[in-house]
Amino acid sequence: MTKIDELSVNAIRTLAADQIQKANSGHPGAPLGTAPMMYELYANAMNHNPKNPKWENRDRFILSGGHGSAGLYALLHLFDYGITLEDLKNFRQLNSLTPGHPEYGHTTAVECSTGPLGSGLCAAVGMAAAEEFLADKFNRPNYPIVDHYTFVEVGDGDLMEGISQEALSLAGTLKLGKMIILYDSNNITIEGDTAPVFSEDVNKRMEALGYSTWIIEDGNDLEAIHKAIEEAKADTEHPSFITVKTKIGYGSPKEGSASSHGEPLGEDNVKALKRNLGYPEEEHFYVPEEVYAHFKELSRRGEKAEEEWQKMYDTYKAEYPELEAEYRAMFNQMPDQKALEEANLFDVTDKPEATRASSGKILNKLKDVMPNLVGGSADLGPSNKTIMAGEGDFSPENRSGRNFHFGVRELAMAGIANGLALAGLRPYAATFFVFSDYAKPMARLACLMDLPVTYVYTHDSIGVGEDGPTHQPIEHLASYRSIPNMVVFRPADATETAAGWTLAATRVDGPTALILTRQNVEQVPTTSKEALKGAYVVKESKGEVPEAIFIASGSEVAPTIKAAELLEKEGVDCRVVSMPSMELFEMQPREYREKILPRSVRNRVSVEASKDFGWGKYIGIDGQMVGMKNFGTSAPGSLLFEYYGFTPENIAKTMQDVIAENKEA
Repeated sequence: MTKIDELSVNAIRTLAADQIQKANSGHPGAPLGTAPMMYELYANAMNHNPKNPKWENRDRFILSGGHGSAGLYALLHLFDYGITLEDLKNFRQLNSLTPGHPEYGHTTAVECSTGPLGSGLCAAVGMAAAEEFLADKFNRPNYPIVDHYTFVEVGDGDLMEGISQEALSLAGTLKLGKMIILYDSNNITIEGDTAPVFSEDVNKRMEALGYSTWIIEDGNDLEAIHKAIEEAKADTEHPSFITVKTKIGYGSPKEGSASSHGEPLGEDNVKALKRNLGYPEEEHFYVPEEVYAHFKELSRRGEKAEEEWQKMYDTYKAEYPELEAEYRAMFNQMPDQKALEEANLFDVTDKPEATRASSGKILNKLKDVMPNLVGGSADLGPSNKTIMAGEGDFSPENRSGRNFHFGVRELAMAGIANGLALAGLRPYAATFFVFSDYAKPMARLACLMDLPVTYVYTHDSIGVGEDGPTHQPIEHLASYRSIPNMVVFRPADATETAAGWTLAATRVDGPTALILTRQNVEQVPTTSKEALKGAYVVKESKGEVPEAIFIASGSEVAPTIKAAELLEKEGVDCRVVSMPSMELFEMQPREYREKILPRSVRNRVSVEASKDFGWGKYIGIDGQMVGMKNFGTSAPGSLLFEYYGFTPENIAKTMQDVIAENKEA
């Protein structure tokens, strides 16, 4: 290690320690231990240009152990990514650019929001898959316009999480050779030594999964780290896994101690750290001028790399103009509106059909409008109806395949979809709705990052039938509706399913969950594109202001209309509102919401074959809900709808009870 290398590595360490100490909050252990590998990665291994953080052929880096953010922020400051010393001093403070865990879209050069352990690793798999997909489609001899690596740093905690095994297994099977994992192996977690809970030979595990592996015994050995990374880059047949033996809290009196993981070192220990590293112990946020000059010089390598790539790209554009135009179109997040209209998504059947089947037909129209639409299912493609006909399967033999087979890995699937979206594609991920709980943590991150991921969740209610309560989603709608920035869309029929996919295809600032039936549903003659407003009238009352309002979603809309017709025969003037999406309805102007659900109408009943939690806002204290109070049971779906009261007769009776009670009040 040269003198300037040593000064630079220790600048990362001291800046990280100072950030955490000033904030009196944070995790110093990891940044102190991993500073050498982080430095080597950014200084010599990665192609990146601080003057253009969004250069599309840059190498990507994800800090999966996001608690080590102080070290990343120090690096971004030294490389002049727009993070100032003042930003470092505001670490973990309100509205700062240096939050406790890295946040995509908030801090420049942060490629992915991380913190939940293992999530960054999943996103890296998605990014690496996207690189292979795009390279296969668009690279030509002498024109590797898509040619970058995805690096991810993981720790012991990442590798203990089940999500990591899901993701690592799939990446090995897919032979994602341009994904390189750096493992910060320090054998310490919050509770202390990992020996009681994590004794496996990690490298042997990785070899079994199809990875090339290396072990660096000394985490300060820049030469060994550099050699391993270069060898990993040269092996594009296998994903790479580099174990780097580090010491948590390196250089401080807390070196090797669990207490350095998640709490500030303390003023005296920070001074001792600086003294041990040869930095002035009384100086805070100190960086020698020669270190700044060194990082400025290192940055020029990235500038030159982009300049050379741009020259190649310009020649490629001249030689392959049509292909280049297709390449550009890959990154259009919004589909062409004219093409979307010409796809005739709303040209649907008039016969009974499961909304999952309607969805499959619509998806196969959309694929021709959206070349960047990719995705698949967690081993349920035929059931979810999520296979794009004629588009091939993504595999080591076919990198251009648009159908992704994720295996029985719902959690990793959702995390990988995040990586695909971060790479600029428009992914969808599918499973049975009851298993959406397995995907939810990664769906939550998609909401945090404003990623346009589409979740196709089928088998949406007690209509699942004979599989019984383990497979009948009851509480899941309420759960997904509770996630900020998630738009949940439960269509009543094929027309509303087309509206749901239209929403998903055109939404660019967050994810959409399509909640679809297994069983056939009637086509409601009055459904329309108005479903894109979240709620609208599908059966109007005779009077301008109805006596009673039903609000239903999904498969319960058709029987609710029949219930209203029964009541009309008894002189009750009813309106039926289809509400496929509470979130979309709340986005509408107040005047529209009042028009659909006038507050003067107290007689209200909601109808949905799920837990009734969440409907109180729309029915008020005077209304009632026809919903599930408990889990379902095993029986044919049609019998269950009758058994639990989702019949026109019971729905009508519930409204009669509401009217009677309100008259008495």
